[in-house]
Parts: sequence; structure tokens; C-alpha cells
Amino acid sequence: MRYHWLSAGLTALALALAGPAAARSKAVTTLDGRRLSPVQVDADVRELMASNAVVGLDVALIRDGQVVYARAFGERNVEQGLPMTPQTVIYGASLTKATFAYLVMQLVQEGRIDLDRPTADYLPKPLPDYPKYADLAGDARWRRLTFRSLMNHTTGFANFRFLEPDGKLRFHHDPGTRFGYSGEGINLAQFVLEQGLGLDVGAEMQRRIFAPLGMSRTSLTWRADFAGDVADGYLKDGSLKAHHRREDVRAAGSMDTTLDDWSKFLAAVSRGDGLTRRARAELTRRSIDIDSMTQFPTLSEAATDAYRPIRLGYAVGWAVYETPYGHAFFKEGHDDGAGNFALCVQAQRACILLLSNSDRAEGIYKAMVERLLGPVNLPWRWQGYIPATVGVAGVRPAAPRAPPPAPALPPRP
Repeated sequence: MRYHWLSAGLTALALALAGPAAARSKAVTTLDGRRLSPVQVDADVRELMASNAVVGLDVALIRDGQVVYARAFGERNVEQGLPMTPQTVIYGASLTKATFAYLVMQLVQEGRIDLDRPTADYLPKPLPDYPKYADLAGDARWRRLTFRSLMNHTTGFANFRFLEPDGKLRFHHDPGTRFGYSGEGINLAQFVLEQGLGLDVGAEMQRRIFAPLGMSRTSLTWRADFAGDVADGYLKDGSLKAHHRREDVRAAGSMDTTLDDWSKFLAAVSRGDGLTRRARAELTRRSIDIDSMTQFPTLSEAATDAYRPIRLGYAVGWAVYETPYGHAFFKEGHDDGAGNFALCVQAQRACILLLSNSDRAEGIYKAMVERLLGPVNLPWRWQGYIPATVGVAGVRPAAPRAPPPAPALPPRP
């Protein structure tokens, strides 16, 4: 099963490799039935970027599991007047987590790990005996951690320990009981694979995912060959933040990638390449409901029923919810000078990918999704994607075109 896509997915892989380069000639159909020409998509993207002074933006659209549109807009470096291109290396931020989840599910389908088995079973010694996790000594709840709780953000940890007042790792609630976004949990999953199974996570992702999909400019650590075409970041005030050249593999967020590369990956996820049908279903199966008012701050106790109608929840490395068109999964990737977003509606294998080197980009993502994918009831408040209403020059963005009425939400099972 390890090389499932080599025996069963060669045709799909060939299409994926060719997709971004040829994805500009045909009209794109939205989920609500609108047909958008590539010229119209270009115009919509430019209009929305201008409305909020977005520096650079990559856009890819996937339909029926194939990339049908992929284009880069704006600049990777304003000071030097360098354009973004589909091959420009851009910081993936927390899209790394969703990419890592694919490796985790391959290991699950091979029987090397079990999502619901305690991670303690895979380590040669107790977790607190490792210096990195010595803070957990005296709290036996570390024994209740599983790969599922690490991957669906129910560990009870803060996002990162450096955010704690004393900088120490601790549990804020029992593992597996409540969602609370945590990069610490994802990095712990990496630690267990490395210490318990003896895997090199960076090398495994290269061998199992990046190389088979032709993701030639993607890596979990900086590569010297990236330097000729790399995006610097821009903060909300327009100031530059130079691209951080990360030297250590971090499953929670060290990936550099490109529009061409990650659109191939997202299309492969939508098709389920490299996974059995059962493993692919488990990747995006809701395993925890979310009742937090917003995704951040991660340890807020404020709860709401507002997202119950769309069944917002988390799966393995991906957030999930129900749209008028069926089950969807999504992942954000944010840091200073980086704002990325990927969303797929599962049954149609229809996705949108947005990669940006500008903090202002997230203010146009709600409108971008509605225009280019459809009215999918995006939980934008929970994500923190507050729509931009007035641009920096006082330019008010045009209202999205009124779509035809969307079908009703499916009944809750």
C-alpha cells in the first residue's frame, strides 16, 4: 500500500503534473453554476487585491480533482519590482500541517501507527523522560495522548509553549475533549514518528509526497536553489519581512512551496491519491465538534452554538464543515507576511487555493471564495477572515455578484 499511487494513480498523477501549466484556457464553473472565463477570474482577483492593497497572491482552482486555473499576481518583492510567478517559493506556514497529515494517514494504512492508540506505546521511554517534554512530568495525562488528539488539535496544549507566561508546556484540559489549535501537538506527532519509528519526517515527505507528485520546489527546510525566485513577506503597514530560511524540520510549519507544487498536492488530496478509500475517508472525517467562538486565541473558554448548523469540526490535520454542496475540508496557513488558505468540497472534488505574501490578503478571502468557488457558507468569523470594507486609499471593493440561490444544507445525520 505504501506506493498505492504508483500502481493505481499514474494517469491522475500525469494530469496533476501537467495541470498548472495548462490551466488557463477554459472557463471555470462555480458550484452555483456560474461560468467564469480565465479573463474574468483574472479581473476579479486583481479587483479584490487592489481593494485592500494586497502585495502578492497565488490563485489555483481545482474542479473534478484537476487544476483548471493557476496564476500568480502582484509582486514577490516590491522594492525590487520582482513579480510573483507560479514557481515562486512562498512560505507555506500551517499548510505544512495538512501536508504532514497525508504522511500520517499513509503510515496508518500501512499499519505502522494507529490513530487511537496512545502515542506512549510507540516511544522507547516515557515522554517526560525526554528533555523536550520534561515539563509534563507529574501530570499523567500525557499517557492519554493519541495521534488523533495530536492531529485534531485536542491535546489541551497551548498553540506553542513560548506563549505560556513561563514558557513551559502544560495541559489546559484533558486530551481528546475539546478543540484548541496547537502546533505543539503536531510537532509532538513528528517527535513520536522520529523517536518511536525512527523516521526522518522531512525525508519521508520528500519520498512519499513531494517526489511522486513532482513538487520539485517544495521542502520542509530551506534549499539554496530557492534563492533565485522567493517571496518576501509584507505586513499590514506595507513593511517588508524578509523570507525566513528555516533550517529545521517542523511538521507544524516549516514548509516552503509554490503555487504549482501545492496545487498539485491539493488536487491529489481531493482525488485521494496514495491512500486507500478508507484512509482517505478517515483523513477528513469529523472527529471533534468545534464550539469555540473563534479559532484564535486557542485557549479561550468562550463557546457558541453558532457553527452547529454547519457542523464545524476537525479531522486529521484539516478542519471540516458542511456546505450547501456537501462535506468540505479546509486549512489556513498564517504568519507575519504570510496568509494562505485551501478549501475543497469533497463530493465535487472542487477546491480553491490562495497563497499570499501579504497580511492584507485574508481580508479579501471571503469574497474570493464566494466569487471563484461559490456560496459555501465559509466560517470566516471563526477563521478570523474579517472582510476588508475600505481599502487603504479609501477605495471600497465592489460587492460580489449575486449568485443564484444555493441548495439547502443537507440534513444532519
